Amino acid sequence: MEEQKWGELNMDILVNVLGRVGMESLLLDVPYVCKYWYKASREPQCWENLIFPTYIKSDDIMEEDCPDRAFAERLAVNYQENLSVTAFLKFIVNRSCGRTTIIKLPNYCTEEALEYVANECPGLKVLHVGAFSMSIEDIIPKFISKWKSLEMMRVGKLHMEEVLPQIGLHCNNFIWLSAPYTYIGKDEASAIVTSLPKLKYLDLHNASFEKETLVMILKGCKKLVHLDIRNCWGFHGVDAEILELASHIPTFMYEGSIILPFYDKVNERTMFMG
Repeated sequence: MEEQKWGELNMDILVNVLGRVGMESLLLDVPYVCKYWYKASREPQCWENLIFPTYIKSDDIMEEDCPDRAFAERLAVNYQENLSVTAFLKFIVNRSCGRTTIIKLPNYCTEEALEYVANECPGLKVLHVGAFSMSIEDIIPKFISKWKSLEMMRVGKLHMEEVLPQIGLHCNNFIWLSAPYTYIGKDEASAIVTSLPKLKYLDLHNASFEKETLVMILKGCKKLVHLDIRNCWGFHGVDAEILELASHIPTFMYEGSIILPFYDKVNERTMFMG
């Protein structure tokens, strides 16, 4: 049987494969293989899942061994040395022609860039804000209404009380919230319980909260099937009461929770905001 060449592969199959190779390869490698692959790489289906690197510009990278450095340097060579985060994000989102369903935002994302995502990605289902995009968290609530299909979101350190009510109001299919390395107080827990009645997956690993806050979440989130509170700070692990309240949750991950020797309720929020 004669072996089929990659250049003769059915376009639909090739597009399906190329949509999985990652942004760097799809942008800087695939188009240069041959004309057929170049044509395939421009299909909007290839750009439905947009996982941006944490850093777009090499000048923003402090660590020499940062995995994003090579990508950032290649971008500077292939496009222009002063390529802005906003310009690059718009350039990539535009390739999807409105088909983007998953997006992980880069650091230093601007309000202009976020507004572009809100307007050009109406079918967005998964939004990852990023650990250091605090500058845009103030403005995220006003764009939530654009993403009525949103199902999953990873939020940063602040403004949960503003973001979650908007999700509850506009996103009827929302079932998954990730908020690791955050401070979860009673206000944040109340926002989770009140705004997200359909929540099934909650990831709070390495977060900080007291037992009373966890009890509030367990009593209020009746539809949880997955709860991750591993390596959390603020309480002495899981006791019989917690296990009883969580008995309806098929996947409950709780190993490693501790109270730090210097744990201070008054200063805890400041520690996580720094």
